[in-house]
Amino acid sequence: MSRYEDLDVWKLAHEFVLEIYTLTKKYPCEERYRLIDQICRASSSVAMNIAEGTGRRTQKDFLNFLYIARGSLQETKYQLLLSRDLKFISNEDYEQVIEKAYTVGRLLNGLINKIGGNQDA
Repeated sequence: MSRYEDLDVWKLAHEFVLEIYTLTKKYPCEERYRLIDQICRASSSVAMNIAEGTGRRTQKDFLNFLYIARGSLQETKYQLLLSRDLKFISNEDYEQVIEKAYTVGRLLNGLINKIGGNQDA
């Protein structure tokens, strides 16, 4: 398996995490141990699981970590929607970051498909 740093999906997922961390600086202080921690954990889990999967011995193991990354991405997308609806982020910020999330998802599904997994979901 290649180095995770060489995968386009990991690079974009990492950028996505950095954007989430920047966005959450705008959230109210009382959300520190609620939504902020959750969204930061879920978004970073996408890149972390891609990275961890590259270190596994089999394609099946790698696929499993990619599926976990995809689940974390879905969780993050909901948390972004919730953040917008609670008015913690603007519609413009939401649209910008959710587009990146969808692009990460497309790349993730492409990698899953390439190595033989099912890209449904």
